Amino acid sequence: MKKKIHFIVNPISGRHNKETFPDKVSKLINKELFDYYITYTEHPGHGEELAKKSVSDGIDIVAAVGGDGTINEIARCLIDTEVALGIIPFGSGNGLAHHLRLPLNIEKAIKEVINNGFVTKIDTATINGNSFVSIAGIGFDALIADSFAKDPNRGLKTYLKIITEEYPYFEPEHYKLTFDDDITIECTPLFISFANANQFGFNAAVSPKASLNDGFLDVCVFRKPYLIEVPFVAGMMMTQMIDKSNHVDIYKVKKINVIREKNGIANVDGEVVEMEKDIEVKIKELSLNVLIPRIF
Repeated sequence: MKKKIHFIVNPISGRHNKETFPDKVSKLINKELFDYYITYTEHPGHGEELAKKSVSDGIDIVAAVGGDGTINEIARCLIDTEVALGIIPFGSGNGLAHHLRLPLNIEKAIKEVINNGFVTKIDTATINGNSFVSIAGIGFDALIADSFAKDPNRGLKTYLKIITEEYPYFEPEHYKLTFDDDITIECTPLFISFANANQFGFNAAVSPKASLNDGFLDVCVFRKPYLIEVPFVAGMMMTQMIDKSNHVDIYKVKKINVIREKNGIANVDGEVVEMEKDIEVKIKELSLNVLIPRIF
């Protein structure tokens, strides 16, 4: 019996042209295995609407075609369902795709992941009830996500420009962290990341050993380096070595409670969310089905 797959395409994500996507799917997809449907999103939040409808309509696989924002928007709708997430990475950073070792080439993604892949389960998490798949964060991380979302330009250059402009003036906030209702620490870091996946995107690994199926979150507490140290620390992040830096402490936990000085924003898989000063982050083990290549 054929499986039903719904491709949800964000036409404005990344810098790639999506007009030829239907032709490539028609040419490459195994029509003996799949009945497929393609829908382009038309406004913010449309991907979420389409994904939820796909679940109610009994679709087997919902394939997100776009960047990290599109992928995470759709993925959150599939948590705790039998519907599998497919990923055709079309964005700039492609953080989750990099972690899952998915091909960034569209033809390979269809052949190796859609046609010949298999479904595995991964963890997800919540931050004050907001689901996320890859990474949530507070502090400088959230500030950069907010500025990046408001900038009309995409890509690594824009990301680095914003960091360069904001970094010298950012004043870290004081936090009280309680891990698994047991250990409590206080700190004043540059930012704190709650990492399920290992990277922000662009191959910048916030926690190189983070796993999507170990039942833990990596809580990464980053102290603010002196300006002269920033290139070296950034290099360690880009070479998957940041866990060896004396500027970061990483804790593996199932739950973390955070008390900060005031209400503020949080970065939730690249989406900026207003949040109370008290924050609870929890792992949700093996709660999302994801299609991955057999070479994984």
